Amino acid sequence: MKALTHLRQWRTRFAAAILALGLVAGGNAAFADLVFPSLSYRTGPYAPNGIPFADGYADYFTLLNERDGGIGGVPISVPECETGYNTEKGVECYESTKSEGALVYQPLSTGITYQLIPKATADGIPVHSMGYGRTSAANGKVFSHIFNYPGTYWDAASIIVKYIQKQAGSLTGKSIALLYHNSAYGKEPIRTLEKLAEKHGYQLTLLAVDHPGQEQKSQWLQIRRQRPDYVLMWGWGVMNQVAIKEAANIKYPMDHFIGVWWSASENDVLPAGKGAHGYKAIAFHGVGRDFPIYDDLQKYVVKTGKTAGDGSNLGTVLYNRGLYAAILAAEAAATAQKIHGVKQITSAQMRDGMESLKISQRRMRKLGVPDFGPTINVTCANHGGPGLGAIQQWDANRKTWSLITDFSGADRKLVDALIAEDSAAYAAENSITPRDC
Repeated sequence: MKALTHLRQWRTRFAAAILALGLVAGGNAAFADLVFPSLSYRTGPYAPNGIPFADGYADYFTLLNERDGGIGGVPISVPECETGYNTEKGVECYESTKSEGALVYQPLSTGITYQLIPKATADGIPVHSMGYGRTSAANGKVFSHIFNYPGTYWDAASIIVKYIQKQAGSLTGKSIALLYHNSAYGKEPIRTLEKLAEKHGYQLTLLAVDHPGQEQKSQWLQIRRQRPDYVLMWGWGVMNQVAIKEAANIKYPMDHFIGVWWSASENDVLPAGKGAHGYKAIAFHGVGRDFPIYDDLQKYVVKTGKTAGDGSNLGTVLYNRGLYAAILAAEAAATAQKIHGVKQITSAQMRDGMESLKISQRRMRKLGVPDFGPTINVTCANHGGPGLGAIQQWDANRKTWSLITDFSGADRKLVDALIAEDSAAYAAENSITPRDC
């Protein structure tokens, strides 16, 4: 009888300990810190682009810790795990960090994102593949834990084609070549561009470039021979540098060469020198460092010696993108805190915050990034955001990017139909019953 009493007491203490740790159904523990893992790549062929993003992501959270004491008064930790832009390593990083209280993952790789979609969904941890990953994950009815706001690859392809149409007057009889990284990432826009070709009457040529992208002679010989009216690029890392140099070598008109937002950093154009002048790309956020937030970054992060890197990347395109990703994550976490009335949120609660995220231009101004990006209003059904983009252009003389258009939208009827079709196929293949939003 005495042994039974001890057993009951042990069970009671164990249950109390579980509650104290904050383990709840459908979410991870409420940890002392708010944990935002960074699946970074500071090594390998894609490091020049991975480093500034990781720096911007980490520096914004450092700013919140130093200036605000975290989010809602709860400190933030950003454990980094090196993926080398390798899908297998990325999955290993996810598995090794998810138990630390991970609230959301930013894989920064379409290949890693594809692998994490089923894993993270099963684990109840949201994934934010901001402007990359599986485009049809924009359908929140099917992909409950995957978000890709503020825009997708298919939005980008459509917006670029609309821009070309506006410049050319008509696309009928025109020729467009897509130079793409021969990976899941690079192949994402193909279906959209094919559908747009059917609609607008242009000829589409597909030119694949194998990893890492240093060898492109045959592709550019074909471009020189066929002389397409426009060349689009879905590249990453050294592939972008080589492509822009090759375009300059054959004297292809740079203002007719347009990249996706992952082919639009300073690293991509500087190696080509003056030859890169006039190159264009789509963007989903502002460029440069002429934003009030940089005053706070200087005061609380740079001058205190707490930058994630050497500080040289501040204001670059990819640093701004990492900064933007962190801003959106922090705003979603704050939203989750308000929804659930707790400060130390779980991943399940973070998911709710991401699905209820609303960022107005007024809020952007308050955050120190006025007009930095479009208004965001995420819903249960729409995890892709507004799907807006602007065109930016490189000035090789001033060595700066500038937005040369306002933010505009995609062909929603065409893109949304493709999203519905692809997400329905994914749901059928994986026995998923779409949520009723």
